[in-house]
Amino acid sequence: MAKVRTCLWFDGTHLEAVHFYTGLIPGSRIDGAPNPEHPPVVIDFTLAGTPYQALNGGPHYTHTPAASIQVMTEDQAETDRLWAALIAGGGAESRCGWCVDRFGVSWQVVPRQLVATVGGPDPDGARRATEAMLKMTKIDIATLEAAYRGA
Repeated sequence: MAKVRTCLWFDGTHLEAVHFYTGLIPGSRIDGAPNPEHPPVVIDFTLAGTPYQALNGGPHYTHTPAASIQVMTEDQAETDRLWAALIAGGGAESRCGWCVDRFGVSWQVVPRQLVATVGGPDPDGARRATEAMLKMTKIDIATLEAAYRGA
């Protein structure tokens, strides 16, 4: 068991959420085999090598955008796939690559090219890329790269 893991609080949807998350992110798994008819109060799971725990804690607390799960994507296709899945079924778009899934958990879908452009070595290019990003909901890699180049 990992020494440190993030625990996410749910109100009766923890098993559904864990199945959704582990099916969405490659290299993910449920650690153990919870019985869907009698799910445990706590489910340990791993998303792309990072340990998490889902707690069926009841209605006392809800998720907040102050804490989010960040997923680095390799290309626009992966960005689009994750974004569509996360906002489907009651999720919501936010700004600058942030969204909320149907369980109320905040996510950041961040293409690696975002980091390369807004943090790039050309200060003017980085400024232009940042200005372009601030106008986006889902990140559009081609638009970021064009802004960075000054096109």
